[in-house]
Amino acid sequence: MNIINSKLVFFFLFLLNNLCFSQTETMKNADITTVEKELNINLDTIKSRLEYLNSATPFEIEQTPILINTIVSYLKKRQKTYKTLFYKSRYYFPIFENSLQKYNVPLELKYLPIVESTLNPVAKSKVGATGLWQFMFGTAKDLGLTINSYVDNRMDVEESSDAAAKYLSQLYSKFNNWNLAIAAYNYGPRNVRRAINNSGYSNYWNLRGYLPQETANYVPSFIATLYLFEYAEEHNIFADSTTKKIETEKFEIKQMVSFSHLSTILNIPKDSLLELNPSYIHQIIPSIKKHKYFVIIPASYSDSFIQKEEQIYKLAKSYYDSLEKPLPELYELNSRVLYRVVKGDYLGKIAKNHGVLISELRDWNSLKSDKLKIGQKIIIYPKKFPKKA
Repeated sequence: MNIINSKLVFFFLFLLNNLCFSQTETMKNADITTVEKELNINLDTIKSRLEYLNSATPFEIEQTPILINTIVSYLKKRQKTYKTLFYKSRYYFPIFENSLQKYNVPLELKYLPIVESTLNPVAKSKVGATGLWQFMFGTAKDLGLTINSYVDNRMDVEESSDAAAKYLSQLYSKFNNWNLAIAAYNYGPRNVRRAINNSGYSNYWNLRGYLPQETANYVPSFIATLYLFEYAEEHNIFADSTTKKIETEKFEIKQMVSFSHLSTILNIPKDSLLELNPSYIHQIIPSIKKHKYFVIIPASYSDSFIQKEEQIYKLAKSYYDSLEKPLPELYELNSRVLYRVVKGDYLGKIAKNHGVLISELRDWNSLKSDKLKIGQKIIIYPKKFPKKA
């Protein structure tokens, strides 16, 4: 009976999604001629380029109406946005490419953070996905990213990019298909596998109708972004030529310092430190035994840092020694507990007993409401353990 119900759910999801897609795509098709005239877009040329990308990349690119319409829509509405993204990509793409090469995954996946976060390292979704690559807390911890009360490496460009490349490699090994791996990155591998089993399709373009609309549009959005960046010049999309590329240097920090101390001694704008080092939650670079922490600064300040490093530490020590109120406690969030809800439990009680925040419980478990069911399993990364009765 459960199997039949599951099949029916996916069948109705398929009908609903295809009805929405067909209506949307029909409406968009009516606009293509107008858009073509406004932007001087040749649809045959776009299709020819897509055919080339299909042969030159490991992605299965089918020239469906949704893909063509997405490309045309992006050309029409996002030219200014893409100019900004092109400027940002000068800094981010080399970092992404380095990580992707480590795990032998396609370099074109450097465009995925554009779809995920529009290259915003501090982006956070409503359900708690964070950073350029939009990792949920549990996935980030499973991939070895450090998250504690001072540091969230989901917002560290290099660390999160390494984790994303590793995760994408794992997803590809599960599905042996990059379109499905990308879909699983958005929807989760178990959900994509369930959709495959219930639909009988293993081709993404056939499977789209059995996926939620966000995931059904996710791969076309990625391919449209790939197309826009690969053929930007042909569509007269260029980065602002008056803005110079960001050149940086990275230094290990040997003692706890704040961005304010670095800014004061080196005369670096604090905004620059925030932009280049978004993973430090309190704008403080901690000092922890057996852990190394680094600061990224504009390359033009590197000589000054080398000359004045000891001054920075001296200022920081003097400041922290003078504090009456202690700094926020540093605690690691490494141990994962699977807690089973019992009668009388509610989120506030569970949070208090384990020394965590209600918002953290929501984040870790992707909870959309505070309602709990007896027997429900809750993921917790406790800062303390409840006393035994």
